[in-house]
Amino acid sequence: MDEQSPIATTLAQVGARLRRIRTQRGVTLSALAEATGISTSTLSRLESGQRRASLEMLLPIAQAHQLPLDELVGAPEVGDPRIHSRPRVRNGRTLIPLTNRPGPLQAWKSVIPATQNRPEPCTHEGYEWLYVLSGRVRLILGDQDLVLEPGEAAEFDTRLPHWFGPVGDSAVEVLNLFGGQGERVHVRAEPRSR
Repeated sequence: MDEQSPIATTLAQVGARLRRIRTQRGVTLSALAEATGISTSTLSRLESGQRRASLEMLLPIAQAHQLPLDELVGAPEVGDPRIHSRPRVRNGRTLIPLTNRPGPLQAWKSVIPATQNRPEPCTHEGYEWLYVLSGRVRLILGDQDLVLEPGEAAEFDTRLPHWFGPVGDSAVEVLNLFGGQGERVHVRAEPRSR
């Protein structure tokens, strides 16, 4: 690890941060040792930087101080959360990825032009959820032929023959979530009553 990286800098400052938090709270080393089960000498070495902190030591210290772990160690920001993706055109449809990392669920926005209105059902492994942003969407799912309006959603097993596209002469915009078989999406439309 680069000695000048934000992570290396944060790790080098953990000991001093632990000491500052403890003294600001008026806690002695022996009181913290009693609360955490970590010896006074080990805590002293952690605070002086003579011993590197491990998760097994930091978790009980965070619990004793009632602080989140990232606040206890002064964890650096994880980076820019924005997703910078480029639209792709596949089979005449514009797909805009909304997830940066590979994983069990993938999200994207689909813009389907009015000319893509001829059903061509397909099947594949997985599970899909779609939400209509604009336009009217025709969804063929097995023997069902449905029309979804803006604000409506559908969830289905992609092993069933399926197709979706525009109704009429306007393009449609849809949010899609796709997961491998068994990766179902759980969406709650309204908060649970208390």
